[in-house]
Amino acid sequence: MSHTVITTTTTTRSSGDGFLNMGYTRTIPGLLKIGQMVALLVAFLCVRCVRGWPSWAAFQYFEVVSLWFLIALLIFFLMHLFRLQAKMPCINWPLTEFFHYSVGTVLILIASIIAAVKSGGVSALVVASVFGFIATFLMAVSLWTTYSVTCGVHQTDFLLCSFLTNQMLCDIKQTFTRRWKN
Repeated sequence: MSHTVITTTTTTRSSGDGFLNMGYTRTIPGLLKIGQMVALLVAFLCVRCVRGWPSWAAFQYFEVVSLWFLIALLIFFLMHLFRLQAKMPCINWPLTEFFHYSVGTVLILIASIIAAVKSGGVSALVVASVFGFIATFLMAVSLWTTYSVTCGVHQTDFLLCSFLTNQMLCDIKQTFTRRWKN
């Protein structure tokens, strides 16, 4: 008679271990933030390094917007990387990021359109506007994923919920939706 012995070893790791959350860099939100930072950095450097802007005011606006949101993204990224949002529970971080992405998407889109129109055929400025559009697309994707976390997944109610200004209003909308269905 033959006997088979199976040995199973289970190793568990807590997500709270360690100072750095390096796993965040491999998640979808982490990769989106890295892509946004790279796109905004390239766009900023393209505008900053070129001489003879066709429209000084337009490219100053592009510089300010791209640098501002690059710094804001870096702060959010470092907060997730060092798990600082868990140490400040008084702030609703998903809602804060939702507002950051909604304002950033609109302002970077406007800046990219203005840069594309006012580039005057200067190749570095055209490249800057293209990377601005790439950053806009990545921020819109982040806006969508943050919306899913903030207000829940409601495919038909995106426009309604995107204009709500805090989590309480989203909860009220969900309560009325549940009562309407019953």
